Amino acid sequence: MRRVVLLPKLFSTLPGYTRAQFVADLNAGVIVGIVALPLAIAFAIASGVPPERGLYTAIVAGFLISLLGGSRVQIGGPTGAFVVIVYGIVQQYGYDGLAIATLMAGVMLIALGLAGLGGVIKFIPHPVTTGFTAGIALIIFTSQIKDLLGLQVGTLPATFLGKWHTYFTHAFAVSLPVVAVSALTLAILLAWPRFRTRVPGPFVALVVTTIMVQVLRLPVETIGSRFGEIHAALPFPHIPSIGWDDMGRLVQPAFTIALLGGIESLLSAVVADGMIGSQHRSNMELVAQGVANIASPIFGGIPATGALARTATNVRNGGRTPVAGMVHALFVLLVMLFFGKWAALIPMATLAGILVVVAYHMSEWRTFRGELRSPRSDVVVLVTTFLLTVLVDLTVAVEVGIVLAAFLFMKRMSEVTNVRMITDEMSDEEDPHAEAARARGRQLVVPRGVQVYDVNGPFFFGAAESFKEAMLAGSGGAVAGVLIIRMRQVPTIDATGISALRDVIHRSAREGTAVILCGVDAEPRNTMERAGLVADLGPDRFVPTYREALALASGLLAQRGQVA
Repeated sequence: MRRVVLLPKLFSTLPGYTRAQFVADLNAGVIVGIVALPLAIAFAIASGVPPERGLYTAIVAGFLISLLGGSRVQIGGPTGAFVVIVYGIVQQYGYDGLAIATLMAGVMLIALGLAGLGGVIKFIPHPVTTGFTAGIALIIFTSQIKDLLGLQVGTLPATFLGKWHTYFTHAFAVSLPVVAVSALTLAILLAWPRFRTRVPGPFVALVVTTIMVQVLRLPVETIGSRFGEIHAALPFPHIPSIGWDDMGRLVQPAFTIALLGGIESLLSAVVADGMIGSQHRSNMELVAQGVANIASPIFGGIPATGALARTATNVRNGGRTPVAGMVHALFVLLVMLFFGKWAALIPMATLAGILVVVAYHMSEWRTFRGELRSPRSDVVVLVTTFLLTVLVDLTVAVEVGIVLAAFLFMKRMSEVTNVRMITDEMSDEEDPHAEAARARGRQLVVPRGVQVYDVNGPFFFGAAESFKEAMLAGSGGAVAGVLIIRMRQVPTIDATGISALRDVIHRSAREGTAVILCGVDAEPRNTMERAGLVADLGPDRFVPTYREALALASGLLAQRGQVA
């Protein structure tokens, strides 16, 4: 079973592969490659690294993700989700630090896939992913204002609020030629989809604005004027060196890269499944992402993951096997080798306009707005994650968001589980004749000296304290002769629940109260046996039905000379 789960989708699609499908994959791969070109360059520059490193990532990581991945149509490469974390690592540790963190993240992703945790990572709460994704989108938008308007402000502050303060104080320094290029870029990107052509809008905007700037000799900053010549060839493989102390400090950002890469790739694969009616192999996808993130920095690249927009473009243009993704990577390689030097002519304002549109779509502001109408606890997680992403740090936002969501989930689950004291007459609901008994008025009566508590819901650490409080409040200081705890609606119990039960049993023993558990299902019963609770209480104190529990309680009271 494991060998099937860890089999790349490529090998599952090759049997019966036809020439017609190859033509469709070839066409889709070329179109996706055209889309990937400007995005790879833009994401690299926004991440604080030279533009060619984005191309290296699209080529190396993109090819490996398709070759080894668990999705039929996933397209991998640099994405906007990584911009914030990559920029922060580069500023603090340089590119070598980023390369080591990416290598470490790749190893983590492979370990997650081999451990079969591909399905678990998808349980990250939706408010957390929505919150940090919207936060990243806002940060990307903020980082592009300088190039979008041509502001001559020098080095921008690192903080979100600092950037906006600088923009407002230098608003008078707007460059009209730059604004013209930005406006044309945005106009093309917004209007082009209406023409229903397969030529991607970002590529059209890039070509048109680059030609306009060169023909009109506009005083606009280009990739070449900022970064110099583009190195239009894959570099020789190289593993960067870094000290052990720095490596220890890179564990946290490496974990963030791995977590973010895993989440983004699996979310993209899930969406792709819905588009083509397939099912991806999540563990194999994580392994492929890990291999890609190990290879990418060795060839001078940056972190990579599944790219939802490019994956959707692949599907819409007929891509149905990993061959399309491999073609996309090879196309980017060919363009870089033969036309890469011309990339230096691309205006920075054009890339800023492309990234602004990317940020807009990435923000999913309608989803964000809709989640503000969710339960209050989900809104707290959403807003907290969003604000921490924007104002503090993405790593902190993800960690705090997940922990906060976990605590709120525990609180919510503890409220689902309720403990109530039964004082009235009632029928035995486990009895198959219970309905007839209720109809005839033959209900079971709780004898004097017996206290009955009904536990309903998962009995875990979130509900254990509620159980103790209910027991203390229900007793009112009175000592019962027999305590019956009904657990017919308890599907599971954990160590804290076991401890709470054990405390009640021991306290009852000191007070001379006998404890009976009734209606315990097989799973919680097995857990109790492994924990030694059945041996502590005695197997005879576990009875299947409420009727038998009352009969046993009456017998125990009679033995003690108490009136039943």
